[in-house]
Amino acid sequence: MLKKGIALLIIIVSIYISFQALLPTKISDLTTEKTEFSTERALIHLKEISKKPHFVGTEEHKNVRHYIVSELKKLGLETEIQEGYSITTWNNLTKSKNILARIKGSDKGKALMLLTHYDSNPHSAIGASDAGSGVVTILEGLRAFLVKNIQPKNDIIILITDAEELGLNGADIFVKQHEWAKDVGLVLNFEARGSGGPSYMLIETNDGNANLMKEFVAANPQFPVANSLAYSIYKMLPNDTDLTVFRRDGNIDGFNFAFIDDHFDYHTVKDNFERLDRNTLEHQGSYLMPLLQHFSNINLNNIKANEDYIYFNAPFVKTVIYPFSWILTLLSVAIVIFIVLLMYGYKQTVFKTKAIAHGFITFILALLFGGFLTFLGWKSILLLYPEYNEILHGFTYNGHTYIWFFVCLTISICFYLYSKIDLKHNVANILVAPLTIWLIICVGVAIKLEGASFFIIPVYFALLALFLLIRQQKPNLILLALLTIPVLFIMPPFVKMFPVGLGLKIVFVSAVFVVLIFGFLLPVFGFFKHKKRWSYVFLCFGIILFFKAHFNSSFTENSPKPNSLVYNLNADTNEANWATYDYVLDSWTKNFLSKTPERITNTSTIFSSKYGTTLTYSKKAPLKALALPIIEITNDTVIEHNRHFKITITPQRDVQRLDMFCNAKSRFNAFNINGVLVKKLKDSTHVFTERKNNRLFSAFLVDKEPLVMEITIPANQKNTILELYESSFDLLTNTQFTVPERSKNMIPKPFVLNDAIVVKKTIVIE
Repeated sequence: MLKKGIALLIIIVSIYISFQALLPTKISDLTTEKTEFSTERALIHLKEISKKPHFVGTEEHKNVRHYIVSELKKLGLETEIQEGYSITTWNNLTKSKNILARIKGSDKGKALMLLTHYDSNPHSAIGASDAGSGVVTILEGLRAFLVKNIQPKNDIIILITDAEELGLNGADIFVKQHEWAKDVGLVLNFEARGSGGPSYMLIETNDGNANLMKEFVAANPQFPVANSLAYSIYKMLPNDTDLTVFRRDGNIDGFNFAFIDDHFDYHTVKDNFERLDRNTLEHQGSYLMPLLQHFSNINLNNIKANEDYIYFNAPFVKTVIYPFSWILTLLSVAIVIFIVLLMYGYKQTVFKTKAIAHGFITFILALLFGGFLTFLGWKSILLLYPEYNEILHGFTYNGHTYIWFFVCLTISICFYLYSKIDLKHNVANILVAPLTIWLIICVGVAIKLEGASFFIIPVYFALLALFLLIRQQKPNLILLALLTIPVLFIMPPFVKMFPVGLGLKIVFVSAVFVVLIFGFLLPVFGFFKHKKRWSYVFLCFGIILFFKAHFNSSFTENSPKPNSLVYNLNADTNEANWATYDYVLDSWTKNFLSKTPERITNTSTIFSSKYGTTLTYSKKAPLKALALPIIEITNDTVIEHNRHFKITITPQRDVQRLDMFCNAKSRFNAFNINGVLVKKLKDSTHVFTERKNNRLFSAFLVDKEPLVMEITIPANQKNTILELYESSFDLLTNTQFTVPERSKNMIPKPFVLNDAIVVKKTIVIE
C-alpha cells in the first residue's frame, strides 16, 4: 500500500513539475540589479504605451511612437523613422512608420536584430500584450544590456515595426527597402496571441535549424518552452508574424517568442495593462537577456545549416536536441526491441494472446470513447451555450475549466474500461497495446510530421517497464513509477497547449493525448485495486468542473460578451441599415436591430476577417447626411491594347479604412496604389487574379492622404465596376448618431469591421 502511495505521488509530482517548469513563478522587482532585466521596470513603460487603442492612423498611435523613440534616445541610441507605403500578401495597403536604432559592434559580421511591433489591432485592441509586451521587453532588456558598458562583437539593430496587425507592412518595407536589411544575420522577435501563459519559442528558417538550435541551447535560457512539433503545426496555420517576412523575402533566420494563453483577450479592449500576466512578461525577459548576450557575440555569418534538429523541452534538462537523421534509427531500434520483448514474453509464458487482445480492445475503446465523446461533448456544449460562438477564436473565458473537465472525463473512461479486465499477473499483456499504438504513431510522424518524432523518447522507458513486467510478477512499483517520468515531463503540457492554441474545437486531441499518456501509466495503475472507484472519483471531479464552467458561463465585467454593430449607407440606392456579426443578439444590439431582425443569408461582400466571419442580421436604419468621398477619374487613355486611367479618392469624413471590391470577370493588367505596384502572381499576366469574395484590397489611411489608383485594363473590357466601402470607426462618438456605450459586461467584437460607419459607393468605368 505504501509503495502504491509513493508511486502515485511520483506521478502527481511529475505532472506538476512538467507545468511548473514552463514559466517563472515570481517577477523581478525594482530592486533588481541594474544589469539585470526587471519586469517591474518594464511595466512602467507598458503603462504608458497601453492607455488606449493605438492602431495605425490614430493620434494615440503617434503618441506611442514618440514615447518609444524618446526612451531609445534616453538609452543613448540614435533613432530614425522609416516611412513607406506597401501592399502585402494580405492585400492590405498602408503607410508604415518603423522605429529603428542601431548599436555598433566591434566586428564587421552580421548583425543581431531585436524585433517587435508597436501598433495595436484595429479598432478596439489596447495592445498591452500584442505587442506592447514585446516593446517593453526590448526597452528594458536594452537598458540592462547597455548599463554594462561592454561593446558587443555584432551590431545590434532594433526594429519596432508598424502595421504588423494590418499585414506585416512595416516588416515588408524594411526587408525590401532598407539598407540595413542586408546586414541582419539573426532576428529575435517578441510577440503575443493572448495575455498570459508560457512563451513558446518558434523557429523561422528556410534552411536547416541545426545551428540555430545548438546556439539556443548554448545560450541556456532558464525556462525554455520549445518543441519541433509546435513549429510544424505553426507552419500549417495562417498565423504569420513580422519574422515570416524576414524568412520569406530576406532568407533571414530567427526565433519567435510568443505566448498564447488567455486567448480570449487577444485583439480586444481587455488586452490591457492589468490583464497581462506578470510572470509571462518575466518569461519574455528570461529569453531576451541570455540570447541577447549570446547572439551579439557569436559569428552570425555561419548560423545557417543544411541539417534539421528535433527539439523539445523538459524539466531539469531544459532543451533536448538531436538530428533528424536519428529519427529512423531511434524508431527502428525501438521496434526491434519491442519485437524481441514480445518473443521473450511468449517464451517466458507471460504473454497470452487472449490477454493481449483484451488489452488492444480496451485501449482502442479508450481512444475512441475519449476522443469521440469529447468531440461530441464540445459540440453539445455549443448547443447548450450558443453565446460561446460570439468568441470567434473559439477559446471561452472558462475554457481552461472545460479542458480539465474533459481530461477528468477521459481518465474516468480509462479507469472504467480497465476495471473490466482481470489484471492479476496480466499487466505486461495490457502494456503491449499502448506500446503498439505509440509505435504506429511514431512511424506516422516520422513520415508526415517529423517535428513530433521526439514522441519516441517515452517509448524507450515504457519498453524498459515492459521488460521488468515480463521478468517479475511483482516488480518494484516505485521503479515503474520512475519510468513514467519521461512521458509525464514531456506530454502533459500538450494536453493544454492544443485547445489553448487552436481553440476548444480541438479539445478532443487533448483527450487522445490523455489516453496515450494513461497507456504508459498502466505499469503502475495496472496494480491498483478498485479501478472502478477511481473512475467514479474522476467522474465526480469532472461533474464538479462542468458545473464550475456552467456557473462561469455568463458574461460579466471580467469576462465580457463580444458584440458588434455597423451602420451601412448605400450611397448608390440611398438606403441604410444596421448590421451585426453576432449570433445571439443582446440588449445593446437589439436597440438597433430589434427583437425581429432580418437574417442575412447571402453576404456577397465579406470584409477581411481572420475567421471569414460574415454579417448575420440587419435592420433598416434612418438615413444620415454623411459626407461622401470625392471620386475623380482622370488620365483616361488607350495605348495599343491597354486602357489606362487614374482614380483619386478623397474622403470627406475622418475615415480609417477603404475596401475595394470588383467582380471576378473584370481583369486588371496593372494596378498601382499610392505609388505601390501590385505584383503579379507567378505565371499570371494580370493582377488580383485570386480574389477572395471579390475583394481587391483594403487601404488603411494615414496622414489624411487620398487614395490614388493608376489602373490598366484591356481596352476592350467594358463596364469595369468597382465597389468602394469607406469606413470610419466612430459609430459611438459621431454626433449624428446616438449609440450608447456598451454595458460593462460587453466589449467590441474583434477580428471584424466593428463600431463602424460604412458608406458604399460604386465606381463604373464604361
